[in-house]
Amino acid sequence: MKRVVVTGVGPVTPIGVGAEAYLQAQHEAKNGIRRITRFDASSLSVQIAGEVDVDIKAHISRREARRLDRYVHLTLIGATLALEDAGLSEDEVAGEQTGTLVGSGIGGIETWEKESVVRFERDPMRMSPFFIPMLIANMASGHVAMRYGLLGPSSTVVTACSTGSGAIGDAFRIIQRGEATYMIAGGSEAPVTPMGIAGFAVMRALSTRNDSPETASRPFSASRDGFVAGEGAGIVVLEEYENARRRGARIYAEVVGYATSADAHHITAPAPGGSGAVRCLRWALKSAQVDPDRIGYINAHGTSTPANDLNETRALKTVFGADSVPPVSSTKSMTGHLLGASGGIEGIAAIQALHSCVLPPTRNLHDPDPDLDLDYIPNEARGVRVEYSISQNFAFGGQNAALVFKRV
Repeated sequence: MKRVVVTGVGPVTPIGVGAEAYLQAQHEAKNGIRRITRFDASSLSVQIAGEVDVDIKAHISRREARRLDRYVHLTLIGATLALEDAGLSEDEVAGEQTGTLVGSGIGGIETWEKESVVRFERDPMRMSPFFIPMLIANMASGHVAMRYGLLGPSSTVVTACSTGSGAIGDAFRIIQRGEATYMIAGGSEAPVTPMGIAGFAVMRALSTRNDSPETASRPFSASRDGFVAGEGAGIVVLEEYENARRRGARIYAEVVGYATSADAHHITAPAPGGSGAVRCLRWALKSAQVDPDRIGYINAHGTSTPANDLNETRALKTVFGADSVPPVSSTKSMTGHLLGASGGIEGIAAIQALHSCVLPPTRNLHDPDPDLDLDYIPNEARGVRVEYSISQNFAFGGQNAALVFKRV
């Protein structure tokens, strides 16, 4: 089996765009949650979200942008940044040696909403001819491949909040099998729309701290009351190890393990005790051939919901031992929950923790839940060198994914 390394990262997040900006924001425990500006949310019970501040026109022509949903805009920016970060030119990646595997949990929801207005208020035949291509979830991978001429393996993962992790993991396996030299992989989501926010609000999944956006996302806190939705993309360049060495690439980390599992329990609630997460973590460690006591950091799913944080904590105790769980943090405390993009940006955070020797903190952890008693790296980043890190994500429908990274 081929070894697989990460040579480029392209985070597009509410706390920073690009590798250095995102890393620095984590170290500073920067807040990316604010009152929604993308639309008038005054009629909704939830009026806060994690929005990305990026100039689309600086990366995509106006004509092209009009024919793409925002989730594809964010994907293309992330892919461009990741390739630049990897030091790869368009000529180097074009061709059959490079594949694409970018997923989205929802896809083009903004397009759906806009064209629905045309359908019901005007005339169905006045809808955009680009409606379907803008809507479907595989267009993130499709447009990355078309922009750079990537002719290798191409697919899409759609597993709600574990999408990004699943995409990176499946891309890792493609290179492992020798089917590609490079893979552009990750997740993207643009759910900050009236229906996107209202849909989660009516199921009471979101925090309603509209008057205090900066403290609304508070994973593992006793006063947590729901997650905060966010938008963005997390795209990585995965590369076959020997190829990376030959071209003198900077290597962030090696991908050594990946696993998925099903809860088979409920459409939204996690399995009691985090049993699905337990299986996923154990299988990921087995895949990596790493003992639990060698893991130095875990980037948790950490949504800031009562059920997730409790069950995730129980799962970690089951896998590692009640007194042996390594430091854990949730970067969702800064960015909000980017749904299908979560695994992308959180995988990048786990990779950067290895490379920078700094573990990102859990922001807003001032009133710890007495039932949640792990080391969640509260409020301040921690300088420490670790050899292995994990990024894990769990999704509606009970679909779990975990990635294991190794310092190189």
